[in-house]
Amino acid sequence: MKIDNTNVAAIIFDLGGVILNLDYHLTIKAFEKLGLANSSELFSQKSQSGFFDDFETGKISAQEFRKEIRKVLNKDVSDTEIDTAWNAMLLDFPTKRFDLISQISSTKRIFLLSNTNEIHMAWFKNYVNELFGVNVFFTLFEVAYLSNEMGMRKPNVEIFEHVISENNLDSKTTLFIDDSEQHLIGAKNANLQTHWLQPNEEITTLLSHFLA
Repeated sequence: MKIDNTNVAAIIFDLGGVILNLDYHLTIKAFEKLGLANSSELFSQKSQSGFFDDFETGKISAQEFRKEIRKVLNKDVSDTEIDTAWNAMLLDFPTKRFDLISQISSTKRIFLLSNTNEIHMAWFKNYVNELFGVNVFFTLFEVAYLSNEMGMRKPNVEIFEHVISENNLDSKTTLFIDDSEQHLIGAKNANLQTHWLQPNEEITTLLSHFLA
């Protein structure tokens, strides 16, 4: 899909699945190896059970999340085993994406908006600090909005309205990019332009339109 570059003044990027490669099935498989037979019912890209939502909105801590996992498993497993399984979905961040986002940031206002949690962000911050240098990644964005710090998550319209209002954005000239189709619902309700980054679609191809 070609985007009308002349009608986009700002871009809101999702993180996982757009900037950072993800594979949800790796976490599902990792939890199954720990003995969680119904892990795909508890957690997937499209839906998740209550305590996962609570973790993503900062209502429970990492320790409380691990405690809930142990309850579901009905056995004692270490923090490291839980964290390793939970982080299994987190893959790599191709540097070409970083370079393109950096170039686009010179002509567009750019923001990050991610449904995330304490354990994933600890891993990610360590990863990007080693890859690009300490805090370099986050300086690409005017603001990085993380659901666990905000107390709200996508696809609820309130999180989009918050980003729009706090930054005085014109929703009609702001593009939101996400790999989870259901997250576009709230964005559309906030009158944002949207793009669903579908499986096997590369974000760099989409971003190249802004540099043409």
